[in-house]
Amino acid sequence: MSKVYSRYQTPSLLKARKRLGKTVETINYQMDSKYQTIGNGKTYCVKTYGCQGNLADSEKISGLLERMGYTNVVEEEKADVVLFNTCAIRENAENRIFGELGRFVKYKKNNPNMIIGICGCMMQEENTIEMINKKYPHVNLIFGTHNIDKLPEYLYEIEKTNNPLVEIFSIEGDIYEELPVKRDHPYKAWVNIMYGCDEFCTYCIVPYTRGKERSRKPEAILKEVKALIEDGYQEVTLLGQNVNAYGNDFTDIKYSFADLLRDLQKLPISRVRYTTSHPRDLDDETIEVMGMGGNIMPHLHLPVQSGNNNILKRMNRKYTREDYLSKIKKLKKAVPGISITTDIIVAFPGETIEEFEDTLSLVEEVKFEGAFTFIYSPREGTPAATYHNPLTEEQKHERLNKLNETINKYYLEGNQRFENQIVKVLVEGKSKNNENMYTGYSEHNKLVNFEGSDDLIGKIVDVKVIKAYSWHLLGELIK
Repeated sequence: MSKVYSRYQTPSLLKARKRLGKTVETINYQMDSKYQTIGNGKTYCVKTYGCQGNLADSEKISGLLERMGYTNVVEEEKADVVLFNTCAIRENAENRIFGELGRFVKYKKNNPNMIIGICGCMMQEENTIEMINKKYPHVNLIFGTHNIDKLPEYLYEIEKTNNPLVEIFSIEGDIYEELPVKRDHPYKAWVNIMYGCDEFCTYCIVPYTRGKERSRKPEAILKEVKALIEDGYQEVTLLGQNVNAYGNDFTDIKYSFADLLRDLQKLPISRVRYTTSHPRDLDDETIEVMGMGGNIMPHLHLPVQSGNNNILKRMNRKYTREDYLSKIKKLKKAVPGISITTDIIVAFPGETIEEFEDTLSLVEEVKFEGAFTFIYSPREGTPAATYHNPLTEEQKHERLNKLNETINKYYLEGNQRFENQIVKVLVEGKSKNNENMYTGYSEHNKLVNFEGSDDLIGKIVDVKVIKAYSWHLLGELIK
């Protein structure tokens, strides 16, 4: 290699596939004092792509940088350290990252001392590292999802040696507690309850990039939520690749996701949400706890991916259409008026028009009030990437468009049911599109816009819905 690296360890999908039953270690993080001043007088910028898990990781990255003395700066070209926290779910997300890296060449020329780093799921893919080394020599640092805690060590080493550094761990993973966090929102917080995924859906790279399922101890989660309550937070969203599997890996205690929800219901936090759920692991006990209401919000994001049993089997989703619909029925009975959203993939390799029509009919039956919809994107290293897909790009987009038309129909219907109703809104601030309007989300996770004032920000207020649109509700503040 032409470059001289301080360290060079690249990912291995073969290692990442293995689940060896290694005991998960819980490590309480402490930053070495020698790292705590190297950022003094310097600035940083973190650019995040992907899911809520990436957003939560970026909050930890920012927390580490600020503990080191760095100050956040909005103008990315003025940053001394720029970190890209990446997503590997779909090809277009990766292409966007490469475009951004190309754009930063000019910033690096203007400031040769700028440290440009890339981390996250995309870095856990084997071919990505080689491409970055060849096409983007201005990148100084590459690390993955398992070694965020080592960021201070990496920056210290790069500053000392002026050599780039690549270190990716393809491991099952441990749990790091007490990492510093700089939260992006003053009233709503992400709270990781578990990491990794053991589902191995045939289209998904996440089990390889995030390691095995490993749950945080309940006392650590409850401690974090209690601290958030003391800091004035109104809402927490519990995060995991499959939150319904929480606690399945415990060997010393019997404690389930439903148990965690029960304990959170006892705390004075106004709102509790969670994502993402897997239909196979959504059990009756969890549905029963949701039915108790309280601070558990009446909204659930439950990815179905397809409405056809053959496609679900080829996806390795481990449930049938009938299983999914049965759980939807139980949810609607336990939580009257619940808002249900989902994820759907169209044009999965080999999907026939009849199988696609099964997905449409499932949407019609469930009446989802929103969905993330995607054309299948092959991920190298996953089984589905080897499946033959005879569909043309035109056919793929036709199916996506038809699906979105159906989804949007029920998105609007789901919003219209709140017309002339009073909803409770956690006020987040002024609308980005109209400075005279304020915005926030209802209990059912509906975006609500209304006229208000700055003193309402961070509070939960009553708003009467006067008009429903496809993407938001227009309301009047009840004074």
